[in-house]
Amino acid sequence: MANRAFQKIYTKLDSITKATISLRAEGVSNDELASVAGKLAQVVKMKGNSVTLQVFGGTEGIPTNAEVVFYGAPPTLKVSDQLAGRFFNAYGEPIDNGPEVEGEEREIGGPSVNPYKRQQPSHLIPTGIAGIDLNNTIVSGQKIPFFADPDQPYNQVMADVALRADVDKIILGGMGLSNDDYLLFKQEFEDAGALDKIICFINTTDQPPIERLLIPDMALTAAEYFAVDKHQKVLVLLTDMTLYADALSIVSNRMDQIPSKDSMPGSLYSDLAKIYEKAVQLPDDGSITIIAVTTLNEGDITHAIPDNTGYITEGQLFLRTDSDTGKVIVDPFRSLSRLKQNVIGKETREDHSQVMNTGVRLYADAANAKTKLENGFDLSDYDLRCLDYAKEYSSKLLSIDVNIKIDEMLDTAWGLFSKYFKPEELGIKQNLVDKYWKKQQ
Repeated sequence: MANRAFQKIYTKLDSITKATISLRAEGVSNDELASVAGKLAQVVKMKGNSVTLQVFGGTEGIPTNAEVVFYGAPPTLKVSDQLAGRFFNAYGEPIDNGPEVEGEEREIGGPSVNPYKRQQPSHLIPTGIAGIDLNNTIVSGQKIPFFADPDQPYNQVMADVALRADVDKIILGGMGLSNDDYLLFKQEFEDAGALDKIICFINTTDQPPIERLLIPDMALTAAEYFAVDKHQKVLVLLTDMTLYADALSIVSNRMDQIPSKDSMPGSLYSDLAKIYEKAVQLPDDGSITIIAVTTLNEGDITHAIPDNTGYITEGQLFLRTDSDTGKVIVDPFRSLSRLKQNVIGKETREDHSQVMNTGVRLYADAANAKTKLENGFDLSDYDLRCLDYAKEYSSKLLSIDVNIKIDEMLDTAWGLFSKYFKPEELGIKQNLVDKYWKKQQ
C-alpha cells in the first residue's frame, strides 16, 4: 500500500448503515480501497464530494469519528507463474501457509478483452462427463452455468470437471463455500497431484458475505494473466453465483437502493454480464472458458438470478436426480450448449451429431411411454424397449459419475442402440449405420 504520509485520512463520518459509511472526501476514485477503523472498505458510490464506502467486515462498532484512510488504488492481485497451485482469500492473500506471491500488481475488475481481438470459439474442452461432452459439448471461450438445486452435488461435479478438463490452468472462485466443500476441493486437487495447474480463491460461509464480491474479479484477473500474457487455455469455475448475487443484494439493500425483481438490485444483469463477458477465445490459442454454478430456489428458473444468467450465457447445464436410476444426471431436455455445433463432427467423430440426436430422441420416447404407463394405457413392444434403454442410457451416459473419452461415449451409445433397437428405428444415415453398427456385433 502507499506510504501513509501520502494517504488521505479523515475522521468525520456523515452516516453509518449496516454495511456502508458515508463521508465527505476530496480526490477519491471509484472502487478505491480504504480502511475504516482498521476494517477494509471500498468506494461504491460518489456524488460530488460525498463518498459511500462498503465496509467488508460490517460496520458494527464503528464510531462517527472513526479514522478513514484512503489507499489511493482499487483492489489488486499480484500475477506471476507463482500463482499456480496456491489457495488465496478474497483479497488475494495466501491461505495455504505458503509464501507471498511475487509478481506484477494488476487492478482487478478491469474491462473485458477488446472485441477486435476475439475469435469465434472453436476448440473442444472435454470434461469426461458424457452428459456434457456427448450432448452439450463445451467450447473454449464459452460461458455456461450449471443450474442445480441446493441439494445436488454440484461442487463435486466442479471438482471432477477441474481434474478432467484438458486445459492448461483451472481457476476456482469459491463463494460462500462450506468448510466441508473447501476441504473437498483441497483434498481432491492434492490427491490427484493436480495442484500445479489449479489456482483457488476462496470465501467460506464463516467469512463476511460482502467479500464474495471480490472473488470473481480475483479469479478472472488471474485467468487473464495466463490466457492473454501466457497464451494458455484457462478454465474458470465459479461456485455459487447465487450467493454472489445475494451479496450484491445485501449491499444494495443496506445502501437503501430500491430493489428490483426478487429483491435483487436493478444492476444485476450488468453485474453478472461484467463477469461472464470475460470469457474469450484469443487468436493465439489463449482462452478463458467460464463454467459457473447457479443454485436454484426450489427449481425456480424464473428467479431473477437464473433468468438474467440465461440471457448472458451460451446455454446451461441442468443437474437433476433421475427417478429411475437414483443417479444425478445432466438433464438432456433442459440442458443446452449453444456453441456445440462449432466442434461436433469437426473436432469429434463424424457420427457425433446423429448419435447425440438419436440418443436424446429415444430417451424422449421413453418419457412418453412412462406417461402412458402412469395414465393406464397399454404399452407397445417399442415402448417397453425404450423404457429399458432409458435406464441404461441414463446410468451409462447421462450420469455425472461417468468418466470416459468421447469416442467411448459414442461407442457406448451404438452398443445401446444395437441392444434395444433395429437399425431402421434409429433414423441415422445408412453409411454411419454400416460403419459403426457392425462394430457392436
